[in-house]
Amino acid sequence: MDFLRLIDLFPFQNHRYPNSRALNWKPGLEWEGFSTAECIEMVNRASAAMMREGLQKSDRVAILSRGGSPFWTFLDLGLQQIGVIVVPVHAAILPEELIFILQDAQVRACFAGNAALFEQVEQIRDQIPSLEWVRMIHSDPDRPDLPTLLDPVSSSEQTAIQELAAGIGEDDLATILYTSGTTGVPKGVMLSHRNLVSNIKAVITLIPINCEKRALSYLPLTHILERMVVYTYLAAGASVYYLEGADRLWDGLKEVRPHYFTAVPLVIDRFYRFVLQEAQKKGGLTLKLVHWAIQIGKRYKEYRMEPWYRMQWLAASALVFRRWRKAMGGDLEGIVVGAAALSPELGRLFAAAGIRIREGYGLTETSPVVAFNRFEPGGVRFGTVGIPLPGVEVRIAEPNETGEGEILVRGPNVMRGYYRDQASTEKVLTADGWLHTGDIGKFVHKRFLQISGRKNDTFKTTSGKFVVPQVLEGHIRSSAFVDQVMVVGANKPFVAALIVPDFPILEQWCRNNGIHWTAPPYMVLNLRVQQLFEAEIEKINLEIPKFEQIEAFKLLPDPWTETQGELTPTMKIRRKFIASKYQPEIEALFVSLK
Repeated sequence: MDFLRLIDLFPFQNHRYPNSRALNWKPGLEWEGFSTAECIEMVNRASAAMMREGLQKSDRVAILSRGGSPFWTFLDLGLQQIGVIVVPVHAAILPEELIFILQDAQVRACFAGNAALFEQVEQIRDQIPSLEWVRMIHSDPDRPDLPTLLDPVSSSEQTAIQELAAGIGEDDLATILYTSGTTGVPKGVMLSHRNLVSNIKAVITLIPINCEKRALSYLPLTHILERMVVYTYLAAGASVYYLEGADRLWDGLKEVRPHYFTAVPLVIDRFYRFVLQEAQKKGGLTLKLVHWAIQIGKRYKEYRMEPWYRMQWLAASALVFRRWRKAMGGDLEGIVVGAAALSPELGRLFAAAGIRIREGYGLTETSPVVAFNRFEPGGVRFGTVGIPLPGVEVRIAEPNETGEGEILVRGPNVMRGYYRDQASTEKVLTADGWLHTGDIGKFVHKRFLQISGRKNDTFKTTSGKFVVPQVLEGHIRSSAFVDQVMVVGANKPFVAALIVPDFPILEQWCRNNGIHWTAPPYMVLNLRVQQLFEAEIEKINLEIPKFEQIEAFKLLPDPWTETQGELTPTMKIRRKFIASKYQPEIEALFVSLK
């Protein structure tokens, strides 16, 4: 038996390796699980429930949620099984974007992940003419919910479900996912069963996961990477454990002891900063030991260790790194990272600690994975996003003298187009199937793809030099004291930066150095704190070309968040929004050094 559509995944799993704990979650104090057979039954119940509610093939239904759960997956596949198109929406979406998406997709129904989201949709219902009803995904005594609809399936309903499912082809539309809107109005990416299944089958050959492994899922299933990876876990027969969100990740790691999970670079970065913060609290020998181990780790080369370095690495592993592995559950075999760039130094450091992080690259428009660093020997290069997937073509358009140019992608994973937006579709998709990604990159080491940044984000200073902000921001974030940063300088005489300090680490540094800690709004103005960041920037400037060096910076007291609009749901910064919000501060940076 093979799987050709997403709705074939559970039957495929049941045929190949039925799992007594296929999907798991923790609605209360204890973990609860569903076997493969029970998952199939629940998907069928969801299909029957949606038919009773009057939904038909090609209708659109939105799922507005923060995290995933078994019921999210039951609903997702239950809708797809009767031909309804699923429209996932991030919980942290801006209100005006939510209205636009529900209007543009012409959704007939919406499922909400919690009470606050339910009420948010209820408040805008009069602006969505197509929206007929709203329900909660999980049980709720005060609101209409999905579980109350999941009655047993009658024989006539089962026959109807089978007939509808049989009529769904590989090229039928499975889902519409709206882009995050970092570059303007969100666009609905149309993905077929073939698009996603081709990506699943390519990725499953590259991750050594099987029916004996446990996988942790905490990122929103409204995120295309997490959703596709969960589908991949199902195809491999692995046990999936859902968490409500990233705030429960560290407890989940200890309880589940997963072999694999997916992360955005911010999560890896925060674990690293947590380690530094704990070391600073203890101070003395512990702090020196951790800093020594980190320096050893950042020079790590897995397959080429000199004898003296190997001795140091073994000592660092025994004294420091084994504690990191234990904090992540102890059984971890790999972390798949996507959505933004991972610092090469962190990738190398975690590899030294025995925690294999594999960075990949993709877009919603490519279902999503385009390239991926492999787990086999020789298949990883830190600072790259890996090797293109089997069956996916990648080429560099109009490369410059260094080989850099826009990344173009062609393959079965490339979207059908943007929903109700033919003009935008024609801008990015060529007649012969090549997708213009808008990302700048090149191939290094012959076959590894390296991303420089977004084509639209690159800017030029008045000196005529082009600056790629993402690369420069990665250098700045290598400082333990920097949490968030945005580089500015378009049409300016030099490059400057807005910096949000890592306040827990900064607070501990202040206490260790006899500086009275008050609150972030006051500490960013403190003379000695300013001097600390000046020294950090000076060190960073030594590693980068002169035309990219940071000549001015502004410390900001408030972290950037999704709810305030500075970050997308995948933790990318909204450059235009931040530039507008902090326009006076940015202008002052360039006035002060004229």
